[in-house]
Amino acid sequence: MIRFVTSRLFRAGLTVLSVMTFAFVVLRMSGDPAQVLLGPDVPQNVVQDFRDRWGLDDPIWRQYLSYLQAMMQGDFGLSMRDRSPAIDLVMQRIPATLQLTIPALILQLAFGIPAGIYAALKQGTLADRSVIVAAIVGFTVPSFVMGLLLVLIFAVTLGALPSGGASSWQHAILPVLTMSIGGIGVLARFSRSAMIEVMGAPYIRTASAKGVSWSDVVRNHALPNAAVPIVTIVGFMVGSLIAGAIIVETIFSWPGMGRLLIVSVTNRDLAVVQCILLLVAAVMVVSNLTVDLLYGWLDPRLRQTTSAH
Repeated sequence: MIRFVTSRLFRAGLTVLSVMTFAFVVLRMSGDPAQVLLGPDVPQNVVQDFRDRWGLDDPIWRQYLSYLQAMMQGDFGLSMRDRSPAIDLVMQRIPATLQLTIPALILQLAFGIPAGIYAALKQGTLADRSVIVAAIVGFTVPSFVMGLLLVLIFAVTLGALPSGGASSWQHAILPVLTMSIGGIGVLARFSRSAMIEVMGAPYIRTASAKGVSWSDVVRNHALPNAAVPIVTIVGFMVGSLIAGAIIVETIFSWPGMGRLLIVSVTNRDLAVVQCILLLVAAVMVVSNLTVDLLYGWLDPRLRQTTSAH
């Protein structure tokens, strides 16, 4: 088990380092922060002073090594816009983003998995087909389209909910629904497929032939085995919620981390962008690492396979 965990931790660290390196290089090749922040009419000597102050004329490899050294000491750089620590600006926005992502994840789990399991148990019926159609519509409609539709219905037509802002809990309803609907559809369809595959396994037929009640077959045999692939997709969805917040927060003017990322990319605020991307990568890696560890707990054969290697 120790070797299993160690190998996963090594891969997780390597993934974060790769993402950080890629983001660092691409950001410095995508445009000159001095020109964007200072504007085209600023004298050249002022632009040069700005570049010298931030080390933008140094070779990329030297900038990268300086960034790594500073990061190892807990320094994630300063914002080029207001000279504040980048990590402080990001941490200020995290609570607002969590106010959307945590309820969205709860709704996805609470509705998506039960709907998929119910559809699998009612395979071929009207209820099954209805769940399939609703799931397909949910995960095929882009989040920005879904957000605009919800605004049109509940804010413009019905006037029941605000269309943007974050001054009350009502303002969070439409963003949370926008982030939830697609995930509910994905989980419903994936849970249905996993459950149908398990229900067709020989050990399910054997348990039924032995006289085990249908409810016990489903609860004690089908659900635990269907949980392994479902856990996989849930792990991916946790990371995708953070990425999806970028679009949703922009649509609904929600003051979270995603909106800060858009503003920082537009202004070439390198330290803030790098900090956000590093945090998103860390969240996705941690969620996938958690899935790997749950795999080892749900299916001991994976631990044995890893130990054998």
